[in-house]
Amino acid sequence: MKSDPPQAQAPESIHAIGDTDGVAMCSTSNPASRVIREVLARVGDKWSLLVIGLLHDGPRRFTDIQRSVDGISHRMLTQTLRSLERDGLVTRTSYPEIPPRVEYATTPLGRSLSEPVIGLVGWAATNHREILDARAAFDGPDA
Repeated sequence: MKSDPPQAQAPESIHAIGDTDGVAMCSTSNPASRVIREVLARVGDKWSLLVIGLLHDGPRRFTDIQRSVDGISHRMLTQTLRSLERDGLVTRTSYPEIPPRVEYATTPLGRSLSEPVIGLVGWAATNHREILDARAAFDGPDA
């Protein structure tokens, strides 16, 4: 009989924002720092942020997501959605229809992430001109 894989143990102390400063949260002395880094890597990649932001307004089908996220391949979207589902940020619902219909939606945890993501998108939109100007100044006239 095959035994179940061991369950990941939650670190004893995961600090919420406000409980400690960023240095302490990211420090190797914090038992949760590895988990924090993994979560930030997942939600910090460009595809995950775009998908979470896109699903903010409601469920969408795979092809709709792919058409809306410029430059994402079928394979990368599949990997991104699976990772977000594994982390509890997205649900996948398959409907027994012909042809089959599958929709993706954010979970309550994913919706709680979409708020800061939408804020980050707004920040980028507000500041894009200043960023472009800074790049041009840094790169110089020969770039």
